[in-house]
Amino acid sequence: DIGTGDVTTVSTVPPSHTTGARFVAKEDGIICGLQIAARVFKMLDADIEFYPLVKDGDKVVKGDMIATVSGNTRSILTAERTALNYLQRLSAIATKTSYYVKLLEGTSARITDTRKTTPGLRVLEKYAVAVGGGSNHRFGLSDGVLIKDNHIAAAGSISNAVNAARKNVPHMVKIEVETETLDEVKEALNVGVDVIMLDNMSIDEMREAVLLINS
Repeated sequence: DIGTGDVTTVSTVPPSHTTGARFVAKEDGIICGLQIAARVFKMLDADIEFYPLVKDGDKVVKGDMIATVSGNTRSILTAERTALNYLQRLSAIATKTSYYVKLLEGTSARITDTRKTTPGLRVLEKYAVAVGGGSNHRFGLSDGVLIKDNHIAAAGSISNAVNAARKNVPHMVKIEVETETLDEVKEALNVGVDVIMLDNMSIDEMREAVLLINS
């Protein structure tokens, strides 16, 4: 973000100027990313003091103070946007995850993330999902077998793909299959996969698929 320098701050703020600032919630939500925000400031200037007033996972309401920061004004102004970007994005993910987790209270369903994450931020964004009460799926392609429609097309069928995977991966690696129809669900069940993903199905189709899987 800095490039060759923060020209605005350097040209307007005296080098010895010091100040303090507050992080204030502008809406209700779940906080996540405080340690990352603190690290941003410390990487730029080890003398900056960052004091969190809540913890990751805490619920805040509009107007609550989240943290304070004090030190060299140039350092604070140069680092603030990057620190806020992390704090806002991760808090937003944790907040949205928490919203859906609460909708599922009283059921056995869980909110689970995907690999569709911002490049370079996967570990942090998946951490935010966990802070919000969700569960992590694969962190990468090496974590487990997930046979999708393109794999099925290349292998010729779900059964072919699953059987090939069983021959080539360690026995402790789970095999998940993406299904789009009830017939595919039945084939996945017949071949004994560990996890069945219901992809782009209607509510009625999913209801019937769940009954099939649990029968």
